[in-house]
Amino acid sequence: MSASGQLRPVPRRSTAELIADQLRSAIMYGSLSPGDQLGEADLAGRLGVSRGPLREAMQRLVQEGLLRSERHRGLFVRELASEDVRDIYIARLAVERTACEVIMRGNRGEAVARLTPALERLEEAARSGDRDLMSDADQAFHQTLVSCSGNSRLERMTQTLLVETRMCLTVMQDVYPEPDELLQEHRRILDAIADGAEDRLLELIEEHMTDTVERINAGRPGED
Repeated sequence: MSASGQLRPVPRRSTAELIADQLRSAIMYGSLSPGDQLGEADLAGRLGVSRGPLREAMQRLVQEGLLRSERHRGLFVRELASEDVRDIYIARLAVERTACEVIMRGNRGEAVARLTPALERLEEAARSGDRDLMSDADQAFHQTLVSCSGNSRLERMTQTLLVETRMCLTVMQDVYPEPDELLQEHRRILDAIADGAEDRLLELIEEHMTDTVERINAGRPGED
């Protein structure tokens, strides 16, 4: 219901939006790997769509930075260099710090209520030891965290940044945190929100991002 209390039509999602979601997911989970070329005819056939909305969807991903265009060659899934990894996490830090500041000045109780089941899902994934499940639950926690700010623009930025984050982690699964370590990091974040400890919360978010950059870059061939 709108703020005025009047019912309004629910906007329908376009075919291009739905295609873009599928492409993001394929990039996130490695079905489309960094460096892969996107063949328009092949993708249209696999998705069962016409080329018009497919082109629109791919251009959206170019604008989001997930695909790159090479003149006379076509579109490719972006490959992430060390500088890209650093930039992704600096951007995530900016977005999540802002979201946390908004949360701490707003309804912390609602945030705790939404983040608690997200932490429980992370705990279940950690018990399983499945890296993909852990990555999913990890990202769902951070997506929920930003969503708790109530700022739709921060949420949209987070969506793209989390796809890029997953691209980093897909390439560097060997340096992903141990289950207990990952769980404790996120439990401390939730506890800081529950306790109203804003300074501690912001420190934890910064440590989470900077530690991950160091972990990923340390695992890259040729990195010190």
